[in-house]
Amino acid sequence: MGKNDSIPDINWLAQPEPHNYPAALSYLSLIFEPVLAAQRVQQLRDAPLEGFKAKDVFRASGLSLLGVSNSHVEKNIEKIEDGKALSPILLVRDGEHGRVIVADGYHRLCAVYHFHEDAEIPCKIV
Repeated sequence: MGKNDSIPDINWLAQPEPHNYPAALSYLSLIFEPVLAAQRVQQLRDAPLEGFKAKDVFRASGLSLLGVSNSHVEKNIEKIEDGKALSPILLVRDGEHGRVIVADGYHRLCAVYHFHEDAEIPCKIV
């Protein structure tokens, strides 16, 4: 889709799925000491949802876009096409390095970007 195409309807769950938090903890434990990682995950559980454009999350994170050939991205694209709801993504601000860490939802982010870079994604961010 081009920049001027309309943004497709992407369905979202009202809250992240319960298994997203242990996944975030596993990832964040690679970056932070375990106690700090657990604190960030608890903060994520308590945080309200906010919306950010897919392109802005990518820019803030510094991550590369995974292609549609990635099996996890492909599964999320199929969910979008089938009208199934995706789980919001979990983000942690890393002020020390001037970026945002995608604690959980990288493949969902890539799938949404595939449809439209301006698509708004519900996120919990701390």
